Amino acid sequence: MPDSKTYTGGCHCGQVRFECTSDLSMVTACNCSICTKKGLHFTFLDPKSFQLRAGEENLKEYLFNKHAIHHQLCVDCGVDVFARGKKPDGSDVVALNVSCIDGIELSKLNMTPVDGRSM
Repeated sequence: MPDSKTYTGGCHCGQVRFECTSDLSMVTACNCSICTKKGLHFTFLDPKSFQLRAGEENLKEYLFNKHAIHHQLCVDCGVDVFARGKKPDGSDVVALNVSCIDGIELSKLNMTPVDGRSM
């Protein structure tokens, strides 16, 4: 199993900034409508491993379908930085848009296919 690292990142304009700890062992390649249209790739974090460092006042929430996932978008640049939701067991989870991590190269990550279109 890969070692966890601390990452920083944020939206395109820099108003929203975060820090997180993850091993990036599971990054989604989901085929649901929002992930497909926005090119989202999420890793899932315990909320204790995610800290919003700046820009809480710059976030707008987007809900769709079952209103179960609370997508957090920067109001200035529109980037979907992260989402909050619940795991199947009911515990809280943060879904971090891996593309928002500083210096990340998606082509070097192993993607896990997820059939979100059928959920």
